[in-house]
Amino acid sequence: MEGITGLVDAEDVQPPGRDYERSRVMMTEDVNAAVRGAYAAGATAVLVNDAHGPMRNLLPDLLDPRARLIKGRPKPMGMIEGLSSEYDAVLCIGFHSRAGVLGVLSHSFMGHEIEDIWLDDRPTGEIGLLHAAAAAYGVPVALLTGDDTACDETKSWDPSVATVPVKFAKDRFAAQLVPVAEAREAIETTTTQSLANLAAASDHGLHRLTVRWQSASVALHLGAIPGVERLDDRTVTVEGEMLQLYRLFNLFLRVCTAVTSNQPYC
Repeated sequence: MEGITGLVDAEDVQPPGRDYERSRVMMTEDVNAAVRGAYAAGATAVLVNDAHGPMRNLLPDLLDPRARLIKGRPKPMGMIEGLSSEYDAVLCIGFHSRAGVLGVLSHSFMGHEIEDIWLDDRPTGEIGLLHAAAAAYGVPVALLTGDDTACDETKSWDPSVATVPVKFAKDRFAAQLVPVAEAREAIETTTTQSLANLAAASDHGLHRLTVRWQSASVALHLGAIPGVERLDDRTVTVEGEMLQLYRLFNLFLRVCTAVTSNQPYC
């Protein structure tokens, strides 16, 4: 939701923020633009996974009726729940840059609770982990929309991914906005174009996932999971196949939620 057209602040993307209800409409309409673009490209089915915060932000009555919606949490695979090798492409709508980058509402999954993530010693966030997990299914990421820093991060992972910057970061809670109609048109047309020439995707090797938490307590509890090693008081690491790591990371998030009560964006 952080990378949705027009949104810049926690009040926009977290209930009960004063603009959250309006922002749900904005989020749904950005998704609708991508759905229209997908069907214009010849799609026969579109599955939408609401993957932000409470994961019940999208408004079903306003969603394009050709799409099917996964809503609510918890989900074993989190942001890629429902994805399988039967799909042809992933479209990432409303994404943000990783923790430590000066992008709009930048963070990695849990606000300040996660300081850094590395995949095979490479700094990453939600974009990189999703891209790697989709590749493990053999499904390419075709499109990503968000602010310019999220688009740049995506291109650094995979230059073949089409990106649509709907705003340009001025600070973490400020941006120069692309006009709404222009942004939605760009999402729709770029989606159609991105699905015309899909890149191949595959990943069957072992990877190492390392996470540095703000709280030493989180790392302590995660150390009880078989295969997870504590590197220091706040850093854990684990090795495995990408889909196994992605599901395990979602378990990490549940443990962190149970151990801490801090709100993101502090």
